[in-house]
Amino acid sequence: MFNTNKRKSLLPSILPLSIGIASILMLSGCTNYEPVAAGKCPEVVKHAKKVLGAMAPDAKTMMADCKAATDSERGCVMAATKKGALAQCM
Repeated sequence: MFNTNKRKSLLPSILPLSIGIASILMLSGCTNYEPVAAGKCPEVVKHAKKVLGAMAPDAKTMMADCKAATDSERGCVMAATKKGALAQCM
């Protein structure tokens, strides 16, 4: 009754385009954080501890990780409000 051949032929051309657009949006969303200098590590560690709660490592380890991180990674941590978002920063 209905010709489904046309619908099937569109899927192979639309699917890669959709995946490409979604990938670009995800990557751009994950890399545009305001840089945070290493001098602000005490604030970054405090924020990370708040987000992680009981799962947070000791402050000494977190401070060392913060100082070793890039400005963008520290910005990512400051922008994170959930554990999952924080896990993607480093």
